[in-house]
Amino acid sequence: MSVVKKEAKELIDRLPDKITRDDIIYELYVKKKLEVALKATKEGKVESHEEIKKRFIYNCACREI
Repeated sequence: MSVVKKEAKELIDRLPDKITRDDIIYELYVKKKLEVALKATKEGKVESHEEIKKRFIYNCACREI
């Protein structure tokens, strides 16, 4: 069995019995997003809150010109 399939089964087994297909899809989506974010963090591919604020303010100011 592949690692992905095993992880999906383990995730589903931890969920409550009364759950919808949409709930399962959402849980898998969130798990994937967190894995990607943690990998980016470990690789230093993230920006600080301050850097994002500066970029956002700069982009907003440029549109007003």
